[in-house]
Amino acid sequence: MMKNYFYVLLLFISIACNTKKQEIKIENEKELISIGEVATLYSSILNEDRNLNIYLPHGYHPDSTRTYNTIYLLDGSKEEDFKHIAGLVQFMQLSTQMEPMIVVGIENIDRNRDFTHPSNDSLDIKDFPTHGGSEKFIRFLKEEVQPYINKSYKTNNHKTLIGQSLGGLLATEVLLKNPSMFNDYIIVSPSLWWNEYRMLKNIDSLLNKQQFSDPTVFLSVGKEHPAMNEIADTLAKKLNNKRGINCIYKPDYNEDHATILHPAVHKALKTLY
Repeated sequence: MMKNYFYVLLLFISIACNTKKQEIKIENEKELISIGEVATLYSSILNEDRNLNIYLPHGYHPDSTRTYNTIYLLDGSKEEDFKHIAGLVQFMQLSTQMEPMIVVGIENIDRNRDFTHPSNDSLDIKDFPTHGGSEKFIRFLKEEVQPYINKSYKTNNHKTLIGQSLGGLLATEVLLKNPSMFNDYIIVSPSLWWNEYRMLKNIDSLLNKQQFSDPTVFLSVGKEHPAMNEIADTLAKKLNNKRGINCIYKPDYNEDHATILHPAVHKALKTLY
């Protein structure tokens, strides 16, 4: 009887051990879900390494002759907007709402520095002590990021820039000072209150200095601080009055500053592509 007991016990232990091994095997065979790849680019302009998060569309192959439009996303880290914007592009491609595109998310190191031009406003200086680096950051985009992406991936000449809030401030600055850098601009809730509304106050002279080759600007804002809505209204009017710019203004007052980006980009992509 005792002998039979030990046989049963050994059998139980053996089954338990094998089950545990199987559990470990299954655990080890789990795969992570990947939506893109990370490239680290050293910037001699910014004197630092910068990460680029890159989504490549389904069917992408480096040896193919096919080329793709490219979306450049500010605030493009994995913890910010890269995953949900890349997922939106993937979904819209899957549902045949738009052509496949590459998405390049530029990770932040100091967005207050990179997205703002120098300010004389005392509150800006106090609240954003590292501000004022947008000129260098725009050079970084133009002279380092875009050439790297064009060299490394199957891109064509069509480029889109997405920016919200301070990112929208930066995107507006690119449009007004370096319009040929991108074909399309998706600008959401731009923080043009910066530097006592200086860019908005100078917009006529900035527009008159440039030759525009028909960029399309999709502009949106939610139900936000009244100043933000006034800024967006004024910007839309100024852009629509400028020859050579196609401005599409689509406010969405069902959203606020925290929620406007995703639905605005969805509408923009459907409208533009």
